[in-house]
Amino acid sequence: MKIEILGTGCTKCKSLEENTKKALAQAGVFAQVEKVEDIEKIMAYGVMSTPALVIDGEVKSTGKLLNSEEIKALF
Repeated sequence: MKIEILGTGCTKCKSLEENTKKALAQAGVFAQVEKVEDIEKIMAYGVMSTPALVIDGEVKSTGKLLNSEEIKALF
């Protein structure tokens, strides 16, 4: 599984990355987690508000800071 955190480095973006890693650890799931800060790559996904969560190339959430329980429900 590949998970991408889309955001330009704001506090919410960093928190989403931390919550994602926490959710993976809690679920015992291995995934590649990548932080994407390049605005052109973010726009290529059609994302207009960050932070955004992408799992295996599919945008699952935009403009919202998800907690670890919400993230676990997505994978």
